[in-house]
Amino acid sequence: MKNKFQIKEHFWTYYQNLIQEVVIPFQEKVLNDKVPDIEKSHAMENFRIAAGEAEGEFYGMVFQDSDVAKWIEAASYALMLKPNTEVEKKLDNVITLIGKVQQPDGYLNTYFTVKEPNHKWQNLQEAHELYCSGHMIEAAVAHYEATGKITLLSIMKKNADHIYHTFGKDKRRGFPGHPEIELALVRLYRVTGDKRYLELSQYFINERGTSPNFFKEEKGKRDWSVWNSDPEQVLYTLNQAPVREQQDAVGHAVRAVYLYAGMAEVGKETGDESLIKACETLWNSITQKQMYITGGIGSTHIGEAFTKDYDLPNDTAYSETCASIGLIFFAQKMLEATLESKYADVIEKALYNCVLAGMSLDGKKFFYTNPLEVNPEYAKKIVGFEHICAERPGWFSCACCPPNVARLIASLNRYIFTETEEAVYFHLFIGGELDLSESKKLKIQVTTEYPYNNVISYRFQPVEAAVTTTIAIRIPDWSETYQLIVNGEKLNAEQKNGYVFITKKFVENDEIVLQLDMMPKKVYANLNVSENAGCTAIVRGPLVYCFEGTDNGGTLANLRISKDGKIVEKKNNSILMGGVTTLEIDGVRLHAEDALYSFRRPMQETCKLTAIPYYAWANRGENQMRVWMQEE
Repeated sequence: MKNKFQIKEHFWTYYQNLIQEVVIPFQEKVLNDKVPDIEKSHAMENFRIAAGEAEGEFYGMVFQDSDVAKWIEAASYALMLKPNTEVEKKLDNVITLIGKVQQPDGYLNTYFTVKEPNHKWQNLQEAHELYCSGHMIEAAVAHYEATGKITLLSIMKKNADHIYHTFGKDKRRGFPGHPEIELALVRLYRVTGDKRYLELSQYFINERGTSPNFFKEEKGKRDWSVWNSDPEQVLYTLNQAPVREQQDAVGHAVRAVYLYAGMAEVGKETGDESLIKACETLWNSITQKQMYITGGIGSTHIGEAFTKDYDLPNDTAYSETCASIGLIFFAQKMLEATLESKYADVIEKALYNCVLAGMSLDGKKFFYTNPLEVNPEYAKKIVGFEHICAERPGWFSCACCPPNVARLIASLNRYIFTETEEAVYFHLFIGGELDLSESKKLKIQVTTEYPYNNVISYRFQPVEAAVTTTIAIRIPDWSETYQLIVNGEKLNAEQKNGYVFITKKFVENDEIVLQLDMMPKKVYANLNVSENAGCTAIVRGPLVYCFEGTDNGGTLANLRISKDGKIVEKKNNSILMGGVTTLEIDGVRLHAEDALYSFRRPMQETCKLTAIPYYAWANRGENQMRVWMQEE
């Protein structure tokens, strides 16, 4: 399956090349325990043991299989960007191994095959069997789309059939403690046409939160546990009410957005408006009251969870990379269902800030959590800061985030546009070529230096004769003004749901140019966010900026942004990919006595502060970082 949109631009070509050339080979070595001095994975060895090709004990998290699945998915997307016989051969070998692990009835899970063979399907609350199947199903679909091979797809159809015959109405009751399989089953349905998979996804969604408490019933039937989780903690498992009655985003943030993404997929596929309406309610709960300025979600390390409205601490923020990726999945499903720009706005926010910050610029180190303020003297050293890292580690014992970043960036082509019978919607401003030769007899060349330049050009090349169609281009929420120029003339176009619509007969070399307002701006938080009272953050276009100690004298607590000071854009060629736009901001540096407390107000001196894009922080050694700065 060919990508209709081929990315051809400086910024994202760099990242997709990094995924292909560095990240995928690096992660394959990690999964095979061939990278020294980092957390052990053992994920591939678990499969070898389960297949009878090696001896040993299962090692790792109960969901360790999912790391392999996400790597397969990322590698498959990479093959769609550029053929690679070596990667394809490695995929074939891994898939052959997975096939050897699968049991005759279709069951597939190394933890239970190796460690708990008598306890299959007894602990859906904790054991992640359905979660792992979901990720492997997604990998199978991606591999089939990339190569046309049905090897992994056949394995996972057999696995999905086993799950279908095990769970459902008039069968065994159940649904996953960690959602994921819901959205995976919809993907499997779309590629196979087998409606049983869609029905199974509907069942898992509709059964959640119903009475009696399934997880409580389940625990009462077994005498073993993974983590001894309390089934009465219904908020954590999103089991507090049927999904259509849930009003607030609660519990484990990744589980939540994976569930909501599945709900949106099923709602769109079946025309169930009640699911879409429920998703809109939950979306508002997240984005209006519980989302960081970077697109991060899940503010506490306790349960990796949402807490209360407006509880958004900066220095202890959990903001898991996977949670922002899941938020992007949720946003994309809602965008496809509604074609409203607010969903694309959040995709952009989370993508350019929290997700990119989750990986180092060399592709070999990763953040699990993404705080908005870091003091290396506190990180990992003080109670409450155990989860905070001042520099990215090479891997994690719970390594869900690194391969998740890889599969998202490798599949980014799928998030840029939507084609309907009536129009072509451009959601993200990414350069490249959109080939609609088969459907609309049209090719569109997109040229931009986004996210640092504010101009996006769309040049049209009809395949044969002139083509009449409608082009819809998102106007991002951060752009207060914009100009639309068609063939050199300004146009006041119709705007609806955050998009401008241009309908015309396109001939060769017709051009639409969008100019956005990318002037740096100060942002102020809702006054209910007590952490940010008296503070401001700086954004430029889609990018949130931050301050690092290495640029600002080491210590950041004694710095203030001048209330009426200037913000000057500067090109910096020393940080990333030939240069980024940094910001020079008028500020104040405070000087105080050494006493713990004093009756003297600190002395002030004017200074210049330097801010860099948040995604680029922690790439120049360990130092302090802040997004929100007090304003003087």
